[in-house]
Amino acid sequence: MSDPLKHECGIALIRLLKPLEYYKEKYGTAFYGINKMYLMMEKQHNRGQDGAGFASIKLDVKPGQRYISRVRSNEPQPIQDIFAQINERINAELDENPQIKDDVAAQKAQIPYIGELMMGHVRYGTFGKNSIESVHPFLRQNNWMHRNLIMAGNFNMTNVFELFDKLVELGQHPKDMADTVTVMEKVGHFQDREVSKLYKKFKAEGLSKMESSPKIAEQLNVAKVLKKSAKDWDGGYAMGGLMGHGDAFLLRDPSGIRPAYYYQDDEVVVVASERPVIQTAFNAPFEEVKELDPGKAIIIKKNGKVSIEQILKPLERKACSFERIYFSRGSDAEIYQERKKLGHLLFPKIMEFIDHDIDNTVFSYIPNTAETSFYGMVEAAHAVLNEQKRDAIIAGEGKLTAQQVEDTLSRKLRTEKIAIKDAKLRTFITEDSSRDDLVAHVYDVTYGVVKENDNLVIIDDSIVRGTTLKKSILKMMDRLKPKKIVVVSSAPQIRYPDCYGIDMARLEGLVAFRAALALHEDRGTYNIVEEIYKKCKAQIEYKDKDVVNYVKELYDPFTDQEISDKIGELLSDDDLNAEVKIVYQTVDNLHKACPKNLGDWYFTGNYPTDGGNRVVNRAYINFYEKNDERAY
Repeated sequence: MSDPLKHECGIALIRLLKPLEYYKEKYGTAFYGINKMYLMMEKQHNRGQDGAGFASIKLDVKPGQRYISRVRSNEPQPIQDIFAQINERINAELDENPQIKDDVAAQKAQIPYIGELMMGHVRYGTFGKNSIESVHPFLRQNNWMHRNLIMAGNFNMTNVFELFDKLVELGQHPKDMADTVTVMEKVGHFQDREVSKLYKKFKAEGLSKMESSPKIAEQLNVAKVLKKSAKDWDGGYAMGGLMGHGDAFLLRDPSGIRPAYYYQDDEVVVVASERPVIQTAFNAPFEEVKELDPGKAIIIKKNGKVSIEQILKPLERKACSFERIYFSRGSDAEIYQERKKLGHLLFPKIMEFIDHDIDNTVFSYIPNTAETSFYGMVEAAHAVLNEQKRDAIIAGEGKLTAQQVEDTLSRKLRTEKIAIKDAKLRTFITEDSSRDDLVAHVYDVTYGVVKENDNLVIIDDSIVRGTTLKKSILKMMDRLKPKKIVVVSSAPQIRYPDCYGIDMARLEGLVAFRAALALHEDRGTYNIVEEIYKKCKAQIEYKDKDVVNYVKELYDPFTDQEISDKIGELLSDDDLNAEVKIVYQTVDNLHKACPKNLGDWYFTGNYPTDGGNRVVNRAYINFYEKNDERAY
């Protein structure tokens, strides 16, 4: 994706099922879990660069011993920073107490972070600030072990204000409006209620408080707590939690918007945002890493029992398609093939725009994450080229000379590495004209491989805002003097804001939205902009379920290609010599390539939850009123 786009966070949860001595004996270290967590978080580094956090819980410790540890960082390299802190603390303890080097029980008692239960999180900031207070995991503390709660997640709630108000109605005084705090307080409230009920039950049976405590931990119904907590949540989420006594859970939203995978063997239970992360860290076979179904939670009790519980009634599955296009690691076996198919399905349209002239066309990709789609496009191109070769030979009816046959067979696709991002370049000047000139040089181009008047086809993951294309990529490509530059997006046109984790809250930032506005202005129908505003404004007090996405009406008069053509105009400066054409994936082809991830609200406006329509409604009002506030 040539435009930088912040997106979903990543979560990792590990429960060691054996005593720490087992891992020391088998793997040579009692820090096995910490090492695996570091690996899992680094393998999800693509999901978060604003902050990272780690929390652990020790099981069965004596009163007075520290059993919860947490470390968070919002440094430029947050994962490395938190594990450097952990490593420094561990080494300091071992240096001060060399006698515990081979004593696992003593290490557990004296060294923080070593435990049987741990959770890690990498964060991309969307709603909220990038301060250390916004970094997960969050901690809700209490002297009662089973009232402690640690939470982290990959999510955005569309109705955080409503949830906040309900907490206030319960008599709480939340310290922040952020959805993470609001959600944690909701879970904590019902956790407290369940603990209180169990205590009253055991008290009636004649048990003392001390005798009740282990019984409460044993009988605490985590599924019940989650059902009561999550009934009003509207959003996309994979929400993880650790309870002080040792229970753990991860809950997925009922539409399956945010991803979650889990794996279990006799040594460990693992949950993460991506399947290949688990496969790599634990050498787990593909088929043994399971996807957590929408609306379900994986619950791990303190005794190690694992269950999958239906917490919320599943809705129509709308798993985020951007996970497959861009966000998730392409090393996943399914995702790799899906991304290739995205490129493959685009080729017929590409042929139209290059006038079926393969010989005088150079094919490439930008940025590196588009490489897999590029391979799919190339495979489709090779198939067409082979058909052309076959047809030419058949048409010759055996009368072709050896040279003609050789010339036919020697035709090949011209694929090149055209653009290379200069990661060292920083736009340190803020004055607009100077800064734009520097931005134009963010990418280097490979000279000498494009002949004058060639077509140049560049495939991208998606075209969101178009800023980098306009200010950098197209200018650099034009220096190669192609006749035509065809920019191909493996994703459809992004027309609507996301509200479930991707940082796309402002409509006017989307180049497809700006193109629709320009088309209305060209055709003298710009009055529809105000008409849509009035319809959105009239819905301000509506309940979410009654709100209609009237923003769709902005796009209805135009074909997809008309909008694509206008985008090409918007991204082309007058000083470009090459003709610029934009080709987008169709929604139908997206669904063919990614049949399990049909969440397409940013392309179609069909939001999977009621809160989505309210968000797009508010985003349009903000645009019209020139209000810079976020829509959620």
